[in-house]
Amino acid sequence: MNDRSAAPGSLALVESLVNTLDLESGADALDTAEGRARFGLPESPENPENPESADAAGDAVDEVARARELRESLRAALLAHAGHPPHREVTPLGELLASAPLLVTIDEHDGSARLAAAGAASLLSRTAAAVAEALIAGTWTRLKACEAVTCHWAYYDRSPAGRGRWCSMQVCGARAKMRRYRAK
Repeated sequence: MNDRSAAPGSLALVESLVNTLDLESGADALDTAEGRARFGLPESPENPENPESADAAGDAVDEVARARELRESLRAALLAHAGHPPHREVTPLGELLASAPLLVTIDEHDGSARLAAAGAASLLSRTAAAVAEALIAGTWTRLKACEAVTCHWAYYDRSPAGRGRWCSMQVCGARAKMRRYRAK
């Protein structure tokens, strides 16, 4: 849906996670091995009858479910950035990110500091680090979700006033304007 360039820096992770679900078609990239691999999510084991494989399969399913919960909480936050109510009942993003361990790392060469995901760098921790980095850079509220109810695609608003409403003026914006025109 989006004809805009990707969000800057680590916000690209958040944008791409939210955009794994196409609301219009129902296609979910997290249903595919390639889609899960992009976010470091585990693959389902080959042999689910093996007891060890069954446990691993359960863990993989749980992790994908957590990724979907995170995705929808992020979408609700991005809708709020654009001044819209949540698209559905979701776990508040703050509650999810509160359990994400982060570390402050210092570069030995130039002394610069940055937040990084702690430990195994889970998707939740990487997302929390991306949000924290964007807050510091002042870019977090520029990441928004399209106002079209059949879309809600994430996009980075580069407009001078920061009042972008649609992921694509040529698609969602044109549809909204056409509906408004026909309603007259």
